[in-house]
Amino acid sequence: MYQNKSPRGDSPVSIIGAGIAGAWHALLFAQAGHAVTLHERSDAAMTESTSHWAGGMLAPWCEAEVSEPVVSRLGLRSLKLWREHFPKTPFNGSLVVTHPRDRADFERFARLTSGYRRLDARELGEIEPSLEGRFRDALFYPEEGLVEPRRVLPQLHAAIAKAGGTIQFNSEARAEEIDGIVIDCRGLAAREDEPELRGVKGEMIIVETSEVELSRQVRLIHPRWPLYVIPRGDGRFMLGATSIEAEDTGVSVRSALELLGAAYAVHPAFAEARILEFGSGLRPAFPDNLPRIRIDKDRISVNGLYRHGFLLAPALAELTVGYIARGTIDNEVMQCA
Repeated sequence: MYQNKSPRGDSPVSIIGAGIAGAWHALLFAQAGHAVTLHERSDAAMTESTSHWAGGMLAPWCEAEVSEPVVSRLGLRSLKLWREHFPKTPFNGSLVVTHPRDRADFERFARLTSGYRRLDARELGEIEPSLEGRFRDALFYPEEGLVEPRRVLPQLHAAIAKAGGTIQFNSEARAEEIDGIVIDCRGLAAREDEPELRGVKGEMIIVETSEVELSRQVRLIHPRWPLYVIPRGDGRFMLGATSIEAEDTGVSVRSALELLGAAYAVHPAFAEARILEFGSGLRPAFPDNLPRIRIDKDRISVNGLYRHGFLLAPALAELTVGYIARGTIDNEVMQCA
């Protein structure tokens, strides 16, 4: 990092977009003593936000399999921020499993990641009784966690208000019409200013069953349809992992069949589960799938969080606050005009 001349550290801050990136920026700026206004074009339900459809996994070690080192670095910092600001965040770890025919892909995942220990079948059954006898072994990442986006976003918004910030829903704010520091966290809605952005569709299904109990996220390694099963409490589970280069909405029949088939492969009881919801969100991504903080005097854009929004948002917000307070620049993420 190096020092750069930044706007005044006591300037009022306006943030556009109340999804996970905007909410974390608003929280940290409000706690740093700034007069903060968070603008959101939709209502408080946030159903139009990409965050509404996210998995909420805080898994920097698992993500190292397909991500650049900067994602792991920022993700590890974010885990500390989640623990600090939301101490009730569950950090029960992550499990990675596979069936014998996909053993080579499982071992490749193990080679490309770290921070795990191997569990044999007995140990796996001890920490997740519902998986007893289902897999011969697993990779256990004990420091990873998860949040439920639809619960934690309102908690973030409440924390912003408690810190003195103001949230304006149904507000179509435009950066050029706002004085002071403006931070653009609109995701794909900012494409007129960020033409390199593209939308990557992530599909999800929420099911309900009383026959399976899990206390942590489970990833199934498969060469064609990798899956994660995320417990949501009260017998509900989110099934996900599609990453489709398309900008349409909804869930395709093929994706639904693959996600449901993969869930059945994790546990046959999912065949009798009740489907509660299908949905999809468009993740904003740059060509390299890495986040960027672009700085142009008192106009700052934070975008391109791709599939790592909940993992990276706290650390990116901390970097932006550090730039405003001290002029520090993280060369891997930040670009100055």
